[in-house]
Formats: sequence, C-alpha cells, structure tokens
Amino acid sequence: MTAEPPITRYANSGDDVAIAYQVVGEGPRDLVVIPGWISHLELQWEYPPMARFLERLSGFARLILMDKRGTGLSDRVAVSDLPTLEQRMEDVRAVMDAAGSERASFFAISEGGPLAMLLAAAHPERVDALVLYGSFARWIRDDDYPWAPTPQQHEKGRAEMRANWGDGTSQVDFFAPSLVGDREATSFWGRYQRQSASPTAAVALSQMASETDVRDVLPSVRVPTLVLHRRDDRVTRLPCAHYLAERIEGAELVELPGADHWWFAGDTDGLIDEVGEFLTGEIPHREPDRVLATVMFTDIVGSTERAAEIGDARWRELLQAHEDATRREVARHRGRIVKTLGDGALATFDGPARAVRCACALQGAMRRIGLELRAGV
Repeated sequence: MTAEPPITRYANSGDDVAIAYQVVGEGPRDLVVIPGWISHLELQWEYPPMARFLERLSGFARLILMDKRGTGLSDRVAVSDLPTLEQRMEDVRAVMDAAGSERASFFAISEGGPLAMLLAAAHPERVDALVLYGSFARWIRDDDYPWAPTPQQHEKGRAEMRANWGDGTSQVDFFAPSLVGDREATSFWGRYQRQSASPTAAVALSQMASETDVRDVLPSVRVPTLVLHRRDDRVTRLPCAHYLAERIEGAELVELPGADHWWFAGDTDGLIDEVGEFLTGEIPHREPDRVLATVMFTDIVGSTERAAEIGDARWRELLQAHEDATRREVARHRGRIVKTLGDGALATFDGPARAVRCACALQGAMRRIGLELRAGV
C-alpha cells in the first residue's frame, strides 16, 4: 500500500449528500476513477492487488477516487429512493470541485461507465478523455442488444446475491476466475461486500445497474475514448465493448486477454499500460520485480489445540478477529500483507523497525482476545 494511507474527505453534493473522496499523487493530469457497482475507498488500500493498481495509476496522474452515492463511505440511500444517473453525475462534479479539478480524464469501471459517458456528453468542458473498462451502454437484453443478460438471469443472480452476501465465496468464479481457490481474495471479497453495502442495498444497486440505458447518449460523447475489455469476461460480454466503440465517435477498442471482470485481477500490468499510453502517449514505468524488504511472519501458538477446546464456531470468530487485527496493524505500520495463512500471516515492510513494532502491536492485540502469537522478522 502507499507509504501513508490517503485521507478520506467529503464533498457536499447539491442535495446535502456527502460523497467520500480521496486524492492520491501529484501527477501532471487529473484522473477521476469512477468505480463499479460497489466500492470502499479505505478498504481497497488494504488489499495489495488493489493498492498496487492504484499506486501505478498515481505514477502518471493525480488520482481522484470516490465512493458513489449509496455505497462505501458515502452517504447511504433508502432502497426506495435510489439515485438517478443525473444525481450521481452531480456528485462527481461536486467531488471534482472539492478536489480543485476543473477538468480531468476518467477511468470508469463497469457500472461506472454509463455515468462517465453521461458526464462527457452533458459537460464536455470538464472531461479530457474517457477510459471505459468492462463497461456497457445497457445491461439487460433487448432486440438490438441480444448479448446482455435476460431479466430472468438478472433476477436469479440477485437471489443468489442476497442469499450469500458477505461470505466471500459467491461471485468470485464469475467476476474473477483467475482468483478461484485464492483464500486471501475470498476473505477480502467477503469483507469488501459487507463494508460496501448491506445485502438489501447491494441487490437494489444491482437492479438499478441492470435498468441503466445510455444508448441514446453515445453519439453525443465527443471526447477521446478508449474502450478496454477482456475477451472472455462473462459479466459484461465482449459485444458490449464493440457496441460502445462503434457508436462513440473516434473511440478506440482494445481487447485484452483473460476472463476477469475485476480491474485488480488477472494481467493488471497490461491493463494499466493501455490506460497510461492512451492518456500520456507513453507506457508508464513499472516497479522493479525485486526490492529490498523486511519480512514478518506470524503464527498463533497452539492453534490446533485451542480450536478443539473452544469449538469451530468460536474458533472462526477468533480467526476473523486475528485477521482483522493483522490487516489493521500492518496497514498502520505501512506494511503490505503478502499472504494470510489462517492462523498466521506473511507481510513485508520497508525496514525492520516497522516490522518489529507491528509484531509487538499484534501480540498485544492477540493477548486481549485470549491468543498468543509468535512472530519472526
């Protein structure tokens, strides 16, 4: 993650709704990231693949990040009064004003794409360029849009979502096939779901996304546009990208290999290279594969015996408390979690002092919940 976690601030939208945002980096251009269906500004910095992606973007731009109205750290809304695209568009403008950005490029992800396209059409004076990743003009089947899911498929998906929301196991195989079997990704996705939206809100926001239709807006988008799409994406299929590229004047389409819909899964370097080259004319610098780092590893003392003693349900609660404390302390001490191991973790730091202080803080946190922790640096 970044050396210092970004500060979350709030912009006041026109109807007194607070929209959470962060500003990262000091690049020569502003790049507003419009997230997909759910997001959580602060939690994303605790997951290394997300943090690394955003760090690379901030290498060539001043990033403006936000949680859309109704999700993450922004004001939540009643499911009976979901925001319109026009309201969310005003929220984006409020964030830009608060961040001191008169004009910016946009990196819009999935369901964030229609919002970015509407903004570009209605307020071209504020939009330099659009990058649309895994996005769509419409997300429900129509006679001239036969590749999108049917209403019945959407309804089935929402029923499964409500039943399994927050457990981390659902949707991974659909949204990010490359992460199937990755315990770290599954655990994080569960936390991300729970902290981004409630089950009822998640279902309502998904339904709102499925009812979005900006097909009539596309001819009015007159800013440089790059459409990026992974060829085997099952969430928004490749014809969605072709439809956008054919109807936005001058748009460039790049098909990327892979099946992951999530922007932080799969070949993220290839994705970022395309974004950077489109916006700057150059492939952005990549961090070297080898760095000097201090490694910290931890292990719960007598975990097998303790689990047998207190039972599976209570042990799962303690393991979750252990994992939450580990993520919190590693982030606080400016480290990066490499892997969680159930009853332990592996993390890296840029120096031994931070690693030792983190290990001591973790041992204290574990004692408070009745566990003993071994730690090595």
